[in-house]
Amino acid sequence: MEETIEIVDVELTKKGKPRKRKPKTKNNYFTEETEEAILEYRASTDQAERNRIYNQRIHFGFYKLAENIIHTFKFYYTEVDKIEDLKYEVVSFLLQKLDLYDQSKGKAYSYFGTIAKRYLIIYNQKNYKKLVNKVDIPTREEDDDNYRDAVTIKDEKEPDRSKITNILIKELDSKLTTIFDKAEEIKVAYAILEIFKKRDNIEIFNKKALFIYIKEMTDAQSNTITKVIKKIKVLYINILNKYIENVDY
Repeated sequence: MEETIEIVDVELTKKGKPRKRKPKTKNNYFTEETEEAILEYRASTDQAERNRIYNQRIHFGFYKLAENIIHTFKFYYTEVDKIEDLKYEVVSFLLQKLDLYDQSKGKAYSYFGTIAKRYLIIYNQKNYKKLVNKVDIPTREEDDDNYRDAVTIKDEKEPDRSKITNILIKELDSKLTTIFDKAEEIKVAYAILEIFKKRDNIEIFNKKALFIYIKEMTDAQSNTITKVIKKIKVLYINILNKYIENVDY
C-alpha cells in the first residue's frame, strides 16, 4: 500500500519561515442563549424577572458587542475620559431599545449591532466637530496662508473639476515617488492620494478638519503636510492649465 502525502499550501514570511495563522475567533458572547433571553425579556411583564434576565443573560452580550464595535471601527472620539465609560453609554442605549426588537426583522445580534454602530457614528461625528473647533492648525500664520492657498484654486472658466481630479490622481499614481523623495513626504502624499480616491465617501468639508485627518493618518509635521500640498497644488494647476487649453489626456 503506497503512502500518500498531502501537500499543504503554507504561506511564508519574508524570511522564508512558515507564517503562523491566527486562530479564527468565534462570537461566543452573543449566542443563541442571548437571543432567547432577549425574547423572554420582551415577553415578560414582571420587572423583577426582566432585571434578572437582563443582568444574568443579556448584559454581557451587549457589553462585548459595544466593545468590539468601538475597537473594530475605531470610534475613539469621545467626551468621556475612558473607553470603558463609552462602552457603558452604548450598553445603556441598547437597553433602552430592547422593547423595540422585532424577531421577524432578523437576528438580535445584527439588529443591536446596527443600532450600536449608528449610535457611535453620530456620537463620534459630533465629538469630532467639537475637536476641530478647539484645535488651531496650522499654528503658524505662514502655514495657514500656504494651506489656504494650496486648497483654493480660482479660475473663471469653471472646468470639470471632477475630471481634473481624476487626471491628478492618475498623475500622482504614476509619478508620486518621483515628485517626492523624502519618506515622510511620500507617506503624506499617499494619504492625500487616498483621500482623492475616496473623496465621494469622505464627509469632511472643513479645511481644518481635513488637515487633522491627514495629520492623524500620517503623524507628520504640519510643515511637511503643507509642503506636500503645495507641490500637489502646482501639479493640479499645470493639469488645469492644459485642460483649459484643450490638451487631450
